Amino acid sequence: MAIEQKVDKLEEALMRLVYIQQKTEMELQSFKNEMLDFKNEMKVFKDEMLEFKNEMKVFKDEMLEFKNEMKVFKDEMLEFKNEMKVFKDEMLDFKNEMKVFKDEMLDSKEWSKKNIESINRQWGNLANRMGTLVEDIFFPSMDQTIERYFHIRCDILERNKRIRKDDKSLEIDIMATLKKAKQAFIVEVKSNPDRTEYIEEFLEKLDKITQFLPELEEYTLIGIYAGLDMSKETVHLLTKKRIYAMVFKGDILEIVNYDEFSGVRS
Repeated sequence: MAIEQKVDKLEEALMRLVYIQQKTEMELQSFKNEMLDFKNEMKVFKDEMLEFKNEMKVFKDEMLEFKNEMKVFKDEMLEFKNEMKVFKDEMLDFKNEMKVFKDEMLDSKEWSKKNIESINRQWGNLANRMGTLVEDIFFPSMDQTIERYFHIRCDILERNKRIRKDDKSLEIDIMATLKKAKQAFIVEVKSNPDRTEYIEEFLEKLDKITQFLPELEEYTLIGIYAGLDMSKETVHLLTKKRIYAMVFKGDILEIVNYDEFSGVRS
């Protein structure tokens, strides 16, 4: 009986030992599996860290490249800034030179204007002495002057026109005819235009023109009394008589009382 009890206890102890061993083996297997999982996870982590390290290296390289590009850009901007400063200084110098040039041109223009007026005055005085005012001064620019003031072009421009009829004669210094407009400009040129009797003689001539030139009976006659220069009193008298007053100013012919009346004589 005692032996059977001992055997039972031994069997029970063996069974417990087998159970403990199996349990241990199961726990070891579980631990082994966990360690394997951990190892795999560590491998994945290691791979991820390696990939991250590589990405950081790429990022670092890109940042370095960007830094270098920014340095190049900064240097280029500095160079551009310096070039703009040089350009600005050059433009300032150019502006100053242009101002000097403009002032010189203005002085030159003023000098030229005064000298041209002086030369033309001397030329006019010379022509006056030689009796060639019509040919040298007034006739060459008459058609342009009429067009400038009246906005019409002459069809015929004649000078020193002499008409004889019976025993009488009539001389017209300059005559500009406009056939379509039925107008005729009669220009009297005098070397001493301030003499009142010259104006009266010109008025009489205007009244007699159609007697010598009957083809102008249907024309409007426009009188222009011209001289190198004339007094304000003469201009006032011509305006009162409805005659244009023309003088030589600078290098052009001017009608000095144009704005005061129509100047049309019918």
